Amino acid sequence: MAISLALIILLGLLSDYIFRQIKLPGIIGMLFAGIIAGPYVLNVIDPVLIKVSSDFRVIALIVILLRAGFATNRETLNRIGKRAVLMGFMPALLEGILITFIAPFFLNVSLLESAILGSVVAAVSPAVVVPSMIKFIEDRRGIKKGIPTLLLASSSLDNVFVIVIFSALIGMYEGKSANIFMKLLEIPVSICMGIAFGLVIGFALYKIFERYQPRATKKGMIVIGTAILLTWLEKFLKPHLSISALSGVIAIGFIILERSEPIAHKISVKLGKIWVFAEILLFVLVGTQVNIHVAMNAGMAGAAIIFLGLTARGIGTYISLIKTDLIFKERLFCMVSYIPKATVQAAIGAVPLSIGVKSGEIILAIAVLSILFTAPIGAIAMGITGEKFLEKG
Repeated sequence: MAISLALIILLGLLSDYIFRQIKLPGIIGMLFAGIIAGPYVLNVIDPVLIKVSSDFRVIALIVILLRAGFATNRETLNRIGKRAVLMGFMPALLEGILITFIAPFFLNVSLLESAILGSVVAAVSPAVVVPSMIKFIEDRRGIKKGIPTLLLASSSLDNVFVIVIFSALIGMYEGKSANIFMKLLEIPVSICMGIAFGLVIGFALYKIFERYQPRATKKGMIVIGTAILLTWLEKFLKPHLSISALSGVIAIGFIILERSEPIAHKISVKLGKIWVFAEILLFVLVGTQVNIHVAMNAGMAGAAIIFLGLTARGIGTYISLIKTDLIFKERLFCMVSYIPKATVQAAIGAVPLSIGVKSGEIILAIAVLSILFTAPIGAIAMGITGEKFLEKG
């Protein structure tokens, strides 16, 4: 496994360098490096590492969400709060509904199966969106109107919404009692509970740091370790209480920033250094999950479903931004930033097949195709439109 980890680091750094030289986002290079090195092409990565890759991806995602929390202040959050909530469900809802009703015309699937497909495809990828937004915050682009922070918050809420809907639909398919309205009620409860836990944990960490004053590196490690435990707590309490660990992780960074900006800044700097490694791990390992042979089976029908779904997502994003002070170019940037798909599709794309959903193979194929199609296009488009459309503060 150690050799495979070394290969991931070296291939990730090399692909990142090559793609940056040709003026493309380095994360695309890492994604393709993972595809090539993964089990479906060259198969040079140890299967043991592939087996535990989901845990590594969660850790990497935690690092970037913590950075997002440390970049989110109260003033900006107050300004974008309501809009973030609306963007957290409206685009995904429209995309999922459209796919539910058009998929049976393109594929031989039932309405429930197409709804499952819609819930798999509808999620945006925080793994692609959040690093770009952190970069824009550091470059001070769009910060006057809180645009990067808006997309940081809403992309995480989007994931919570989609995963809850997916779980409800899977329960219905398996014949379990799944009241869709009760499941919808879980969404705000889950987010609020996650934020509450995150705020309590973050405040406790602030008190510990203030009293014992460990080195910044140790503070960063303590914050990461605690955030990982929060994701374990989400799974442990799931039968009894719904908690959104993603929201909680962001809240940890937010409350430490609120209580002490110097402490938050030092931890954020250390997290930025850790992210250099975590970014490689995240995107290369996401790439290893992509089966390009399965993606080919989706064909033109799968591409059409993805394209039409993105159109509905764009409309939902635009609707969410009505009555804001964003000009058209800035709204267009938000629409473009909601294109990339990767993390959720890699995580849940194979679940329908594993539980025996009749069209599970085609659902997986379209999920994989959505990663190949949208992650590179979205990352490139975000970089270009962000540089051109966002005002530098």
